[in-house]
Amino acid sequence: MKKITILGLGAGDLDQLPFGVYRKLKNAETLYLRTKEHPVLRDLEHEGLQYQSFDHIYEKHEQFEEVYEEICDFLLGEALAKNIAYGVPGHPLVAERTVQLLIERAPQRGIEILIGGGQSFLDPLFQALKIDPIEGFQLLDGTDLKRDEIQVAQHVIIGQVYDQFVASDVKLTLMEKLPYDYEVYIVTAAGSKEEVIKKVQLHELDHKMELNNLTSVYVPPVKDEAILYKDFSKLRSIIAELRGPNGCPWDKKQNHESLKKYLIEEAYELIEAIDNEDSEHMTEELGDVLLQVMLHAQIGEDEGYFTIDDVIEGLSEKMVRRHPHVFGDVQAEDEEDVLKNWQTIKQEEKGDKQESIMDSVPKSFPNLMKAAEIQKKAAKVGFDWKEVEPAWEKVKEEIDEFEKEAANSSPQMESEFGDILFALVNISRFYKIDAEEATRKTNEKFIRRFTYVEERVMMSGRNFEDFTLEQLDEFWNEAKSKGY
Repeated sequence: MKKITILGLGAGDLDQLPFGVYRKLKNAETLYLRTKEHPVLRDLEHEGLQYQSFDHIYEKHEQFEEVYEEICDFLLGEALAKNIAYGVPGHPLVAERTVQLLIERAPQRGIEILIGGGQSFLDPLFQALKIDPIEGFQLLDGTDLKRDEIQVAQHVIIGQVYDQFVASDVKLTLMEKLPYDYEVYIVTAAGSKEEVIKKVQLHELDHKMELNNLTSVYVPPVKDEAILYKDFSKLRSIIAELRGPNGCPWDKKQNHESLKKYLIEEAYELIEAIDNEDSEHMTEELGDVLLQVMLHAQIGEDEGYFTIDDVIEGLSEKMVRRHPHVFGDVQAEDEEDVLKNWQTIKQEEKGDKQESIMDSVPKSFPNLMKAAEIQKKAAKVGFDWKEVEPAWEKVKEEIDEFEKEAANSSPQMESEFGDILFALVNISRFYKIDAEEATRKTNEKFIRRFTYVEERVMMSGRNFEDFTLEQLDEFWNEAKSKGY
């Protein structure tokens, strides 16, 4: 069976290289190295070590993954003809993507992978920085750093910060979670004679620094509570404490029922901020809506029924399941296709369970919104006019019926008036107008114009009672002409 022996060159110079690895390197008939940029190679070259490095491949590609793919393909091809050795910095199983690719693909070609060991860069880095990993640490890849993976409350070590471009990406990602002047450390060749540790402010991370394939960035754990406020886990702990034994009396007293009105209030305040295009206010109101979600989730956890993790899991599963055109192989050309897929999947989720079409209309909707939703549900099964003209005739019919009842002050007036509103909502649906939103905007418009009328009355030094309706209507028309 053909073999690839993977050897770790360690984290420092020749003095730190295990004798067994040293002997295998010296005895290898064919030796390839991911890179020749390593302190130990200067000594080994003096001893006559022969090898071929892949440094030239880095210059061919813009993406590291492409480099690793080419190296892997080349080594697997060579191993079919002869047994080879492959040397990588540090330990082969620590931050070495090419090694993982070889382990994954070699068995498919009948090639055996042997790991020859070597010291990783972590031990000398811990020693150089004098940190204890038992406190919790993360090892992350600087070439593929994702904001949401970073746990700033732990020791964070970011490896493979090869050059200024990677350092710049790392800096920008970290600055999404940390202040620009947060102090971090650039560590190069830890444990060797060439070890360099430099403390810099985060915004200086990519400024005139000596960076190479032995460079890592160390981010000390955040101790400042204000910085941690950006973390979801911190928010969760705050809500738990508010509901805890020594928490806030008001928060501890709440339950799902008592919080309902606040969720509705906060949602409407968010809508107002959106309408005003006030991004600062939107941020605040989104936080207030999220607070309601967190409180309900914490109550669920306190009662042993569900947690925020269950909420997030259910939402994530549903979003993936209902968007097969994004996460699967279903095609959706436009928004209409997306909505059809969504409804089909919803129906499949319900299975054979029989229920009224109207059962899915939320009972807590505002009534104009509820009327529109009822009409949409009926339209989906064909209970609807094809054109808007019959809908207009229905409005006129309902108005006539209301006028007849009103003429006699009939108890049916309320019912007939409701029919008018329901019929008008149907008109709005045909024209793709949100009746609830249209009513809200009209309310706001009336308030603006009436406020103008109030101001004109106050400026006159008289009272409302001193004006006729016609005079007040003139003020109203002024407001209208001014765009209120």
